[in-house]
Amino acid sequence: MNELSGKHIVLGLSGGVACYKSAELTRLLTKAGATVQVVMTEAAEQFITPVTMQALSGRSVYRSQWDAREANNMPHINLSREADAILIAPCSADFIARLVQGRADELLSLMCLARPMERVPLLIAPAMNREMWAHPATRRNLAQVAADGATVLGVGCGEQACGEVGDGRMLEAEEILEELQAFFAPKLLVGQRVLITAGPTFEAIDPVRGITNLSSGKMGFAIARAARAAGAEVTLVAGPVHLPTPRGVRRIDVRSAQNMLQAVDTQAPEATIFIATAAVADWRPAHAAEHKIKKDGSGDTPTLAFVENPDILAQVAQSARARAGQLYCVGFAAESENLLAHASAKRVRKGVPLLVGNIGPATFGQDDNALLLVDAQGHRELPRAPKSELGRQLVAEIARRLGEAGAPRS
Repeated sequence: MNELSGKHIVLGLSGGVACYKSAELTRLLTKAGATVQVVMTEAAEQFITPVTMQALSGRSVYRSQWDAREANNMPHINLSREADAILIAPCSADFIARLVQGRADELLSLMCLARPMERVPLLIAPAMNREMWAHPATRRNLAQVAADGATVLGVGCGEQACGEVGDGRMLEAEEILEELQAFFAPKLLVGQRVLITAGPTFEAIDPVRGITNLSSGKMGFAIARAARAAGAEVTLVAGPVHLPTPRGVRRIDVRSAQNMLQAVDTQAPEATIFIATAAVADWRPAHAAEHKIKKDGSGDTPTLAFVENPDILAQVAQSARARAGQLYCVGFAAESENLLAHASAKRVRKGVPLLVGNIGPATFGQDDNALLLVDAQGHRELPRAPKSELGRQLVAEIARRLGEAGAPRS
């Protein structure tokens, strides 16, 4: 289930050019199943119109504490009591200072001050010039806002509207959506350190050619995102893929199976859960040519000798057994036929408690999938769904199994 489905989000806009991102954020929030009530400051109206925000949210925008639509003339009370969360995006340097001071001279700051703090969380997405972001006054104010219970989402780095480059940009709408989803997600893996492999590997034939596969990495990245949302500390070892790093996830990029093994060996001793979704090449050329192999016009084709790549999952699982159950291992199997039989055999061969099967390569690169969970007791299917949803379901399944096993937490 989408964590934002049925949630009522009050989206506050303070003054800043980043208000244009709030339009897309509103669209994404409503698409995710949330209702969005927009509240704008007078300064925000200099950058985007209430008409635009009303069209995207499907609800009238609130702009004044004297709004006559409220029978009791108390929109600051009514709006905050209805909210599952208040999100200020963009949150300007001025508005951060208002929050610190407890100002109550316009609707948005008044509403934040009046919210029931124990049940209506406040999240802020700062947006300002890089010098303003770095100023000691802003740093003090941010620390105080966080100490007062608000969640500060951080900022992006890059080109700013003024032409300068640096920290202070508001996060992109997709990033804020991801942060909000993570905020509401059940914290099933708090204290766990999750190590995930994802994507293909690339085994070089020469400097410009190699052997790889069609794995996009989407399933592994979805699991990494879900594990982080569940409260885990997540490290993602990624083969050559073109995917953005999930928010809050540490990423290590690798190329070959041997590179991946080296990265996993370095990280595994600190992990409590290992999820091997990567489609690791089974073989690699015995020798990669130093220079590009050229056609000589004779019609002859080169002969390639292959050697077997390391079995990363089996090696980590064997090491885990030596650690007396301190690492819970989950394997993946992409099969073109006889999924249950092959997945069951692979689980035993690898020596892991849980093996997740899917039919490949049909699911490679797609946004949805169906998974088959295979363990010593049997199997059950996770029906076709978006990979993001399957990632959440798999994380919940792993958390349940760890709870039943009494697995340690850091």
